[in-house]
Amino acid sequence: MNNMRVFVLFFFFSMIFFSCKNREKKSGEKTNKEPQKQEAGNEYQETGWEKILAAVVSFESFDGNRILESGQGFFVTENIIATRYSLVNQASNIVFSPLDSDEKFRCEKYIAVDRINDIILLKTDSLKRNPVELFQGTAPNTAKTMYISASPRKTVQLFTGQLLNQTTVQGSRLYRITNRIRKNTFGTPVFVSNKKAIGIAFADVVSYELQSFAIPSTYISRLLEKQNEPAKTLESLRSSSSEEIAAENRKIKGLVLETDMGNITIRLFNETPEYRDNFIKLVKENYYDSLLIHRVISNFGIQTGAADTRYAEKGDLVGWKGPGYTLPAHIVPGLYHKRGMIGSPRKPDTQNQRRRADGSQFYIVTGRKYFDKELDDIEVENDYKFTAEQRQVYKTIGGAPHLDGTYTIFGEVISGLEVADQIVQVETDRQWRPVEDIRLKKIRIIN
Repeated sequence: MNNMRVFVLFFFFSMIFFSCKNREKKSGEKTNKEPQKQEAGNEYQETGWEKILAAVVSFESFDGNRILESGQGFFVTENIIATRYSLVNQASNIVFSPLDSDEKFRCEKYIAVDRINDIILLKTDSLKRNPVELFQGTAPNTAKTMYISASPRKTVQLFTGQLLNQTTVQGSRLYRITNRIRKNTFGTPVFVSNKKAIGIAFADVVSYELQSFAIPSTYISRLLEKQNEPAKTLESLRSSSSEEIAAENRKIKGLVLETDMGNITIRLFNETPEYRDNFIKLVKENYYDSLLIHRVISNFGIQTGAADTRYAEKGDLVGWKGPGYTLPAHIVPGLYHKRGMIGSPRKPDTQNQRRRADGSQFYIVTGRKYFDKELDDIEVENDYKFTAEQRQVYKTIGGAPHLDGTYTIFGEVISGLEVADQIVQVETDRQWRPVEDIRLKKIRIIN
């Protein structure tokens, strides 16, 4: 009996001993593992991120004292902040704070804007910070992506995801990422593992699904080439012109449209100053560079200036995106759609009762000749009366008389109309887009 009692006690203490050893072993295995430092939303300090936190800002944009939008941006030089143009395009000033501080600063100027890719570079004289380093080239698919925020204790909060691919959305070439980007963080930088920013974050509904994107940093780098140009006021983004600018624009002799098929030289009419000044403003911003001549209609003309055509691929439906605004109709008596005239397209009357014109697109009339009977029918259909001069021109030179009185004309071709004649003869698809891409490479100003 005593032997049995001894055996039971021995067995009992042996089990306790081995159980303790197993727990100790498991505990040791856990401490030897790499700590999970980069799970979404985790707070941690790692050398480098706290410095980057100081270069990211949150801001509110204002029209006078009226608040418009909130978002984020980041220093790309010691006094230039990159963010989304759409967050500030109606603002007269912004008030910002770095994520590592509660101190507020004001900014009222910008140095460059890319309306197509939705980027603006703001100039601040009130604060300098070490900039975020930009990723050069194209980031690889499956790369780990991160954006940062500040916790209430000003420690770094890191949100991680993955780069899925590059895709074209509404005319812009973007990175698609898995990070969940919230509205108040639109404009924040997205990083890869080497702490270089691949772009500016935002989210949008695409194919009925809310998706997150980054506007590639290569576009920021291109804009930074203009950092030595004079800064302009944010308010000038919304106003069409000033008397000083208008006076300069009246002196411009012409503009050269460099296309893949040759050059077309045009002049803009002073009778439509808002269209003239808007066109020249977009030319100076390089807005038209590399856009497709996306619409070619036989017996009418050619059309270009759509923001969604710069990165368009074969088969894409294009021609729907402008600079983010429209222009009021300005029908000038005496200007009509004879061959060589330049006008501004618009949505049909059923969707556009005020006949406001697209903010950037324009067409060049190549047209055809008309008979009196055709002109009579157009007069009845459009409730419009042609002058004797118009009739003579349409019968001998040609044009597009069905647009008279309802579409704004703001310029004319002064040389190179034969280039437009060549373009209008190319093969097109059912949407009147040329089968082989033809681009407006750039527009030059002739002073």
